Amino acid sequence: MRMADHRPSRQAVQRRYSDVEKAQAGLTAFFSIAEEWGLDNDQQRLLLGSPGRTTFFEWKKNRQGHLSRDALDRLSYILGIYKALHILFSDATALQWLRNPNSDPLFNGRSPLEYLVTGQLVALADVRRYLDWARG
Repeated sequence: MRMADHRPSRQAVQRRYSDVEKAQAGLTAFFSIAEEWGLDNDQQRLLLGSPGRTTFFEWKKNRQGHLSRDALDRLSYILGIYKALHILFSDATALQWLRNPNSDPLFNGRSPLEYLVTGQLVALADVRRYLDWARG
């Protein structure tokens, strides 16, 4: 009787490696964007879905770690928002748009950044859709 081989398949190893690379690239980009936007640690944690403080600071220090599907989705939205802002506006104007109050019903007089840091995934999706709509 043969013992079952419990080694992960080649595809599983490649998928895990791919997830590690995605996490590292996403976190590196996120923390660069957060610095450019002038976000404090609490705002950064909210945008990432409120991970525990220890986890958050490990991510910030090492630019790697296990990311949930929610965290990966959040990173994707943030990268898309950043890209759309820089397609629509100059660097200075993009930051201005993000920080200034906006009378559009979506923002209800708040700045888009204030809306984003409510920590809700739907806020990230809303702003991404809004900017994609503005791009045409």
